[in-house]
Amino acid sequence: MPLSTVTALVRNLIRVPVAVLRSRAAKDAEILALRHENAVLRRQIVRVRYEQADRIWLAVLSRLVPRKR
Repeated sequence: MPLSTVTALVRNLIRVPVAVLRSRAAKDAEILALRHENAVLRRQIVRVRYEQADRIWLAVLSRLVPRKR
């Protein structure tokens, strides 16, 4: 029983930094996606027309951002 408690404690201690790093990566991905979207909007002031590369870039970055955002 004490061994399983220690194991659970170690697992929880490892999960905390991993969660912090994931949230930082998600934040950075969101910022990159917004910057890219702004660049696209600046290129085409009249109407937004995403090129295929733009759609792929935003799709990849959106996978790194949590659904809640």
